[in-house]
Amino acid sequence: MQGGGYPIADLTHLSGAPLAGYLTVSSNEARHYAYLLTRVEGIFGGYSAGANLAAAIKLLQGKEVGGTIAFVVRDSGLKYLSTDLWEDIT
Repeated sequence: MQGGGYPIADLTHLSGAPLAGYLTVSSNEARHYAYLLTRVEGIFGGYSAGANLAAAIKLLQGKEVGGTIAFVVRDSGLKYLSTDLWEDIT
């Protein structure tokens, strides 16, 4: 997934933070949820924004049901206009 290849070892601000784990999100899920984020909420994000939303939904449908999850959208969809992110999404 574009923009998702940053090594976790470089996240020094999380050093010592109690992390419960991580979720895997496919490129197709990231594309789908980036599209939904734009269409439903008007937030024009990229692949990582879609991946964050997909992971949040997975958590809310599982062990975090009934909870609240916040995430940061750190990019816009502008740099992805020439990629497959916005092609043939239904």
